[in-house]
Amino acid sequence: MTDFVALFTGQGSQFAGMGKELYDSSELAREVLDRAEASLPGLRDLCFEGPEDQLVMTENTQPCVLAVDVAAFVASGRRPVAAAGHSLGEYAALVAAGSLTLEDALPLVRTRARAMQEAVPAGTGGMVVLRKVDLDEAKEIAASIESGVCDLANLNAPGQYVLSGSMAAMDELVEKLGRKAMKLPVSVPFHSSLLREAGVAFAEELDQVEFKDPGFPIVSNVDAELVRTGDEARDALKRQFAGSVLWQQSMELLLGEGHLTFVEFGPKPTLSRMIVQIARAQDIQVEASAVTTSADL
Repeated sequence: MTDFVALFTGQGSQFAGMGKELYDSSELAREVLDRAEASLPGLRDLCFEGPEDQLVMTENTQPCVLAVDVAAFVASGRRPVAAAGHSLGEYAALVAAGSLTLEDALPLVRTRARAMQEAVPAGTGGMVVLRKVDLDEAKEIAASIESGVCDLANLNAPGQYVLSGSMAAMDELVEKLGRKAMKLPVSVPFHSSLLREAGVAFAEELDQVEFKDPGFPIVSNVDAELVRTGDEARDALKRQFAGSVLWQQSMELLLGEGHLTFVEFGPKPTLSRMIVQIARAQDIQVEASAVTTSADL
């Protein structure tokens, strides 16, 4: 296969039944998901059967998506020249690159999810996606909010920006912008400064885990720069906790290095569409596909 960049899906791609077809048809995927089950008992059934109200709980979603991301990647038998993962997906990228073991990553992301949820009481924080707004406008909007913390959390693609912060600020956003702003169904203001203190505590958890140098470069979300050592990978994850996801800039970095083929691994594709959109804005044509079932292998 042509040299390609691996993309790993993040939170929001989960659904009851994810990974089941891969598990039934691929011995390699089965091995990964069995290892995940041994590490976090109950994970496999949660992926395959739900129930949905349990699967969408952040502390369950994050390890489940991670496991399916890695299972899809391993089942493909392909080796990329570089990789990137959206938020949670960065952990899957590091597992795929051999920087983190699956057995270390799974409990780590569950701890990450719990720390995020406990940092901001339910109902006091949220996120809003902006529609038909460019980056400069998104920054101006965030700065104009007066009723609470409002941070630019996700810079996904041209016209796809997400703000995060206090619920009062999110309410103000929707009131001001009307149809240009839509609340997301989340209970945590991910990648906002409200999580900074919790991120300091979580950094201590990251220090307890071994990070090896990745077998191929990983683009970090927080810097949109290539990570080539285990220490760099750990440091990027520490700052990612409360930092913005610079996905558009990360993809622009890869495009600038001449990468034109991208393969997404995870429950359902989201990032493969984004890279096409980001490339189109630069008049670049890319090949983007996804591995979610055995039919994609």
